[in-house]
Amino acid sequence: MRSIWSGSIGFGLVNIPVKLYSAVQDSRLDLDMLDKKNHARIKFQRINEDTGKEVPWEQIVKGYLYNDEYVILEDEDFEEASPKKSKIIEIEAFVMEDEIDDIYFETPYFIEPDKAGVKAYELLLKTLQKTKKTGLSRFVLRSKEHLAVVRPRDNYLLLQQLRFEQELRSPEELTLPDARTKVSKKELDMAEALVKQYSTKFDISQYKDEYTEELMKIIKAKASGKRRTVKKMKVVHTKSTDLFSQLKASLGSNGTTGKKRAS
Repeated sequence: MRSIWSGSIGFGLVNIPVKLYSAVQDSRLDLDMLDKKNHARIKFQRINEDTGKEVPWEQIVKGYLYNDEYVILEDEDFEEASPKKSKIIEIEAFVMEDEIDDIYFETPYFIEPDKAGVKAYELLLKTLQKTKKTGLSRFVLRSKEHLAVVRPRDNYLLLQQLRFEQELRSPEELTLPDARTKVSKKELDMAEALVKQYSTKFDISQYKDEYTEELMKIIKAKASGKRRTVKKMKVVHTKSTDLFSQLKASLGSNGTTGKKRAS
């Protein structure tokens, strides 16, 4: 793995030199865009809208449109905006993880200590494990400030990026069921029985990216001159008039709602 950030975790007066590594990887197939005529790859070019000519990477700068004029920002400008947060993940408070709504959680990163910070890293890990707390912090990554929690996982520390509150949209514009939408007791009882029938202990290893696997099978079949025949699925939306009958039928069928039934 290649580190994507290096700096320190600020823990009171203790600074722990660390590196961050992405804890996730993309499971999607790497598909190229091609010209339909001759299957040549499509290239994206950085074109100057005034001259129509391609601009090399070394001549590209970042700018912010302010009062109808661009203000150009250099690398040092981003660092000067918060030199401390560019180098230190400062733990500002310790909170219980279950106090944070899941909607705020974003990308996870592995935290690895440098040799000089091994003991302090272990101290923070053990302390968080014992207190069952997470360290709420802020830092700058790729020219953007991030809110994050430093939390223990197994025998290492994990940094979980969080969304700021202003990054969440309000659900007020949604059209949702109102008080006039009535659910009968027998429908609710039947739905609860269906949930119980499909209840099981959560095991993430039982769930794979099946879509990518099936797509790869199609690619291999086409590469060998064949074509897999796939039966098209017809989706029928449940109407309020047959809700109970469909729930009842679901209880009597194997279905595909759950991978396995609870015993």
